[in-house]
Parts: sequence; structure tokens; C-alpha cells
Amino acid sequence: MTTPPPKRKEAPAEPFKRALGLACRAIAGDAELAVSFGPNRPSLEGHTAHLPEPSRVPSAREIAVLRGWADSLSLTAACHDARLHRKLAPATGDARAVFEAAEQARVEALGANRMSGMADNLAAKTEDVYAHGRYAKVTRLEDAPLEDALSLLIREKLTGRAPPATAKAVVDLWRPAIEGKAGRMLNKLERSAGDQAAFGRLVRDLLRVLDMPEEASQTEDNEESEAAEEQKPEAGEESSESEGEGSEGEEKAAEDERAEGEEGDVGETENAASTEEFDYEHDAPEEAESSEPWRPNQSVLDAPENFGYKVYTKEFDEEVEAEKLSSPDELERLRAFLDKELKNLSSAVARLANRLQRRLLAQQNRGWDFDLEEGTLDAARLMRVVVDPMHPLSFKRERDTDFRDTVVTLVLDNSGSMRGRPIMVAACCADILARTLERCGVKVEILGFTTRAWKGGQSREKWLAAGKGPEPGRLNDLRHIIYKTADAPWRRAKRSLALMMREGLLKENIDGEALTWAHKRLLARPEQRRILMMISDGAPVDDSTLSVNSGGYLEHHLRQVIEEIETRSPVELIAIGIGHDVTRYYRRAVTITDPSELAGAMTDKLVELFEEKSLPMPAGPAAHRGRQAVRPRPSHNAKGRGRR
Repeated sequence: MTTPPPKRKEAPAEPFKRALGLACRAIAGDAELAVSFGPNRPSLEGHTAHLPEPSRVPSAREIAVLRGWADSLSLTAACHDARLHRKLAPATGDARAVFEAAEQARVEALGANRMSGMADNLAAKTEDVYAHGRYAKVTRLEDAPLEDALSLLIREKLTGRAPPATAKAVVDLWRPAIEGKAGRMLNKLERSAGDQAAFGRLVRDLLRVLDMPEEASQTEDNEESEAAEEQKPEAGEESSESEGEGSEGEEKAAEDERAEGEEGDVGETENAASTEEFDYEHDAPEEAESSEPWRPNQSVLDAPENFGYKVYTKEFDEEVEAEKLSSPDELERLRAFLDKELKNLSSAVARLANRLQRRLLAQQNRGWDFDLEEGTLDAARLMRVVVDPMHPLSFKRERDTDFRDTVVTLVLDNSGSMRGRPIMVAACCADILARTLERCGVKVEILGFTTRAWKGGQSREKWLAAGKGPEPGRLNDLRHIIYKTADAPWRRAKRSLALMMREGLLKENIDGEALTWAHKRLLARPEQRRILMMISDGAPVDDSTLSVNSGGYLEHHLRQVIEEIETRSPVELIAIGIGHDVTRYYRRAVTITDPSELAGAMTDKLVELFEEKSLPMPAGPAAHRGRQAVRPRPSHNAKGRGRR
């Protein structure tokens, strides 16, 4: 009789995840609330709360941040009316971002003021949101986002907690202007925290005082237009009937106003009572009518036009595989040239690649269970049978390794300034790195970005034909090139990589949209860990776009995209600048002066990322992975690291 296989041991984080789910349902007052864990950003969608996947053995700080996000989403489910929010919130733009940040501060303050433990969790979450440190030394008002400053000021007013040290500069820049113009309104907000409707109206007044342009939401406009249509008399009716209906309409409107006032008082009382006892309930039919979940902030990755970045037309943009841009004969010729160059770099790059490979394989150590009744025969214990022939045979079974699936995307600048040695070295490094990571079980995607033409192309021609409207936005035809997909083996894509050496391919570079494109491709991947490496030699430059927009138009958009990925995305972003200081854009970056240093820089940054002790915490809005600084590599021998 064979004994059943032993039960697989539960991961250390599983009890914590179960406890977190129970706490979420208790705070939200919703027994049907489902809690899921994954690589996406924290969000609340209907009756499902999405949280970041914790590490296998989470640290104390990671636990506090995860609990903070769980508390924030649970409070949103309990205290936030999505339908009322859509009615009160401005339609688009900066005003809506400020309004939503204020509402999120209100929701979290309700829980922080009732429970000290929850207040500590929410504080840990807030500190993690601003842990990137980009705002720590802000000195100009235009670099300090108003929505963050106002949210932290409202949080300070409602809970008494000071802003995090890394965001204090932003608050200090805006504090005199906000308190000078709207100090009394901030005090009123404190008294109205328990009433979402009253709080929302006060925030709208606050936006007007701060001279922020806003538009009424589409829901509110539709309801007003429908009410006006209902009050219109039908054509052809007699004047007496019209007058009678008019008087009845006036009486009905007066009654409606009185009823609305009474309902508002009752609603305020009920809301305050429910807030006091944490027994919030949602109206299921209203939730069913909600077209999309409420989210605390908009994303420049999804709606760049709301952040001041426009595209005149995407009609002529191109996303193309490298093989379609050249003939097979030309690719063979270019590949032969690349192989020749690889011989000159092979010795130096191979040493670095082997170092990376050893570090990766060290994290995939195998483990075995011994003295089992079935499995693989354990030859090391056959001595027992020789000594005692009656002794039963001993078997062993390999444990499942817990190495996280990883995908790496290399995004290469294919602009004209990379022509010559820089693009040749970049192609060689990408080729060798793809082979190395593939041997370690890490999938690699290689992308390139440029434009289809110099100085505008068909987009500019269309703009000229339309009369040269003011501020057209991006005015060139993008060309995004797929050299190697993540699922394609290197041997199938090696010819395509040589296309970078083709004359006439390299033109201009629009980095912000290229980064957005690569990021979206990464988010669609099923791997648990996703790394995005940008290799560029300068700031985004497109003469056609910059000639009809402000000088920093493309650079400003790039900064917005980088900040969104670094602070709100599960993707870990790193950058390498060739002869150009990219550290002023990217938080995790390195600058090299000679293209020959590229191989070492690429390998070093990946080694740092794959260091077991420098794995970033999966926390922050939609997972703030990659926030903590990469720790220096230890000097002792790493042999055996990662053994369980």
C-alpha cells in the first residue's frame, strides 16, 4: 500500500493574506467583498478589492504598507458613494485630480480618527507613496503637484498628522497660497468629513477660490437637462391647461425642494451615525449602474490629454516587427556585420553575462525531501541496505522551487544621435543579454523607438493642409519596432536584432510615448516580476513637434510618464544614459560616457535588481515596486544564498 504524497507546505504569507481579507470585509461591512492579490495596482472594482501580491516572507514594513492599502480600499467601499462622486466631481483636468485626492483624504481620515492602528497603517501607506523622494527637494511651485499638496493638507487638518518628510517641501510651497485664500474652507471641511455631499460641495467651492477651471460632470449635466425636458409643456396644449400644469409644476418643485432638504438632513444624520459605528451599507442597484470603478487618480498613461499632452493624429503611427522593415538578404548581411562586431566585444561582455547568470542561478537552488516511501531512489542511503538487508529502501523527491517568473523588456533609443558606435554596442549588448537571460529562464523582449520621417512626415503635412491650427501637440509619425518578443527564442530573433545597424532607420525620438507603449506591453505579460530598461542617449527631440509647441513639451510628458510608472506601477523601471545624464529623469538610473561601458552598466543594474536582498517591495498605488533604494551587494561569498 502506497502512502499518499505529503501535503505541500503553505507559503508563509498565506495566513497573512487570509487575515487581510477578513479585515477588509469587516471594515467595509460587506461580507461579499472579495480580496485578490496580484501584480496590478491596488484598486476597488465593485465587490472586489485588488491588492499587491506580498513577498513570500514579507517584512514588517511591507506588512504595514499592505495593511494600509487594505484599510484604504475597505474604507472606500464603506464610506464612498461612487454615484454621488460622479455627480459632484469636475469632468476632467487638474480640477478633477484635486477633487479626487481630497475625497480620498476624507475617506482615509474617517478610519484614522476612529482607530489608532488603522491610522498607523494608513500613515505607512502614505509614506510609501512618497518614498521615491522626487518631491523632497522641490523648490518651484510648478514642480509641486497641487493635488498632492491639497490632499496632504486636508489629511493634516482632519487627522492632525504631518505630511511625510519626503513630501513636506510640496506642502510647504502650497501652504501659504491655500491657507491664505481658503483657510476658512479648510476648517469647514474638517466639520463636514462625515457627509460626502457637503464635503464635495465645499471642495468645489475651494477649487473656485483657488482659480482652478472646472466643468460640471456629465452625470450632473444630463440630470439637469432631463429635468428641464420633463418640465417643458407639450406643444398644442390649451393655455389654461398649460397654466394649470405650470402652477402644479411650481408647487411640485417647491415640495421637491422641501423633500430634498429633509432628505439631506436625514442622509447627513444617517451618514454620521454609520460613520461612527463602521456599519456602512451600499445600495446594490446603484452599484450595478456604475459604469466603472472609482479610482483615486487619473493616469497619464491612459489619458495623456488630461495632463496637457496632445497628439495631432495617430493615423500614420506604426508598430511593426523588425523583419517587415527589411528583406531577408539585407538582414543576413547586417547579421554578419553584427557577428563580426560581437567578436571584439565577446570577451568582456561574456564575463559580465556569466556573472549575471551565476547570480540568477543562485536564486534557483533546489531542495529535496528525504526518507520517503516513494519517489526517486536515494543512492546516498543505499549503505543502510548493505548493512541491514531488511532495511527498506529510501526515496527522495525534489521540492518545487519558488523562483518568481520574470520578464525583462529592453527599450532602445533608435534616434539619429545613436548612429555609429552607440547603436552598434547597444545591439551587441541586447543580443548577448537576451541569450544569457534565456539560459536562466528569464524572458526578454527587445523594442526600439524612432519616427518614420525627419521633421514631421505625413502628420505635419496633414496639419499644414488643415490650416496650421495652434498647439497641435505631437506632430510626427511614430515608429515602434519589435525586434524580439518575450516568447520568441533568441535563435529566431537574432536576425531581426541586426536591423538596428541599417542606414536610414534612425531618425528622431519621442521617449514618453515609447515608454508608455513598452509599459503597456509589459502589463499584459503573465510573469510575476516585470523589469523595464530604457537605454537612451539624450532627451526626447522632435523638431516638428518642438517647433510649434513649447520647448519642454516632450520632456514634460516624459517626466509625467516616468513618475507614473515609478510610483504607481508594478513594473520596475531602470534607465541607462549614453553620454547624457538620465538621473534627472529616472530615480533608478546610471549614466555612462563611453558606449563601451554599456555592457557593464546593463549587467550591473540587472545584477542589483536580481540581488535577493534588493528585491523591491510590492507596495504602493497599483503596487509601488522598485521604490526602495538598491542596497549595496555584500562582500561575503554569496554561495548558498537563497537556500530554504
